[in-house]
Amino acid sequence: MEKLQREARFTEIITPPMATISSHLSPYIKVKELDKRSSGQAFEIILSPTAETIPEFPLSPKKDRSLEDLQKKMEAAENRRKSHEAEVLKQLAEKQEHVKEVLQRAIEENTKFSKMAEERLISKMELIKENREAQLAAKLERLREKAN
Repeated sequence: MEKLQREARFTEIITPPMATISSHLSPYIKVKELDKRSSGQAFEIILSPTAETIPEFPLSPKKDRSLEDLQKKMEAAENRRKSHEAEVLKQLAEKQEHVKEVLQRAIEENTKFSKMAEERLISKMELIKENREAQLAAKLERLREKAN
């Protein structure tokens, strides 16, 4: 079977020498230096086929779990879920209480403002009424003086 190779070309400024990097990766990657410039270096990197180069890591052995262990874990998970749910409900209740307090304060301030505005309006209307009555009385007095 023919060996498949993937190739990648890139140009990049590399601070550590490429030889030290390639020595660590030598079984998996071949590096060919193509070009050196003051602006950077160019390399051709040849990657070996993945099936041949990647060593197989053994999976962690599966533990034999007893029914008791599984039940304990399930109970612990259920307790965590219930605890989390209780915390979320507590936070929601606190939020709702805060919203109620804010709304209550807004209503109180609104009624306070309305009462003050109403009192100012009533006092203005009384003042206007008094001024009007005073002007009418003054006009009547002038008319009486002219009539006499």
